[in-house]
Parts: sequence; C-alpha cells; structure tokens
Amino acid sequence: MKYNRQNEIIALISELEIETQEELSEQLRRRGYMVTQATISRDIRELKLVKVAGAGGKYKYALPHHEENAISSKFYNLLVETLTGVDSANNIVVVKTCAGMAQGAGAAIDSMGRDDIVGSVAGDDTIIIVMRTNEAASILVSELREIIGK
Repeated sequence: MKYNRQNEIIALISELEIETQEELSEQLRRRGYMVTQATISRDIRELKLVKVAGAGGKYKYALPHHEENAISSKFYNLLVETLTGVDSANNIVVVKTCAGMAQGAGAAIDSMGRDDIVGSVAGDDTIIIVMRTNEAASILVSELREIIGK
C-alpha cells in the first residue's frame, strides 16, 4: 500500500504542479488513496521531495536533483521491484514494468537527470524513452539490465 501510494505521488508530482500537501491529498483521494495529513507529510519526507519554483513563481513539489545520472536508493529499489524487461531499437528504449508501475518507474528514470534522454512517455506497463543517439540508448539499456539483473 505505502509503496503503491508513494509511486502514485511520484507520478502525480511529475504530471501536475502540486503546491500544497492538501492538493496532494486531494489528488491521491481522486485516485482511491485515503490518506491523512500525517501520512502525506511522512511520504514527502521519505521521498525527499523538495519545493521548486513553478509557473508564475509559485512553489511546487518536485523530485530532488541528483548528480550526474545518479539515482537515489529509493528510486533504485523502485526500479529493481518494477522493471521486467528492457530493449532498444536504434535510439528508442522500451522498458517493460509490472502492471500499473510505468508512471512511477518513468519518473524514477527521469530523476536521473540524464542529458542524453530527449523525452519519455509512460503508459500502464511500458515506458518509451527517446535517446539522443543509438549509443546512448545502448548504454541506458545496459544500465537498466544491470539494475534488473538480466
């Protein structure tokens, strides 16, 4: 439950400009998670979310920035638990996840801050990542395969 809820929080702050804990609670309730303010506060602390300037100077929740393609242990564990396969075709990487986990896994990959990722799109159980070069795609595939042990 906690794991899925935190995965949903990662997806929400990646998709929407969430400015307050109340907004986050409301979005989670709309997705079927009944949460208290204390639970939201704990999740924010555990995920190490930060507030960054958003549109119009308002502050929103965001994932912390990591140095040079580093990935936090929480996101690493999320990828270990959710990735089921990875492959590429030229500069496009296709990542398969457990059902319902692609959004969170995609946010974890995006949090790596790689300059060689042009963009990514996550569905229910598949993430499509467009890389700048074929070589960059091969490197990412190798890194993700190492994470999932394949």
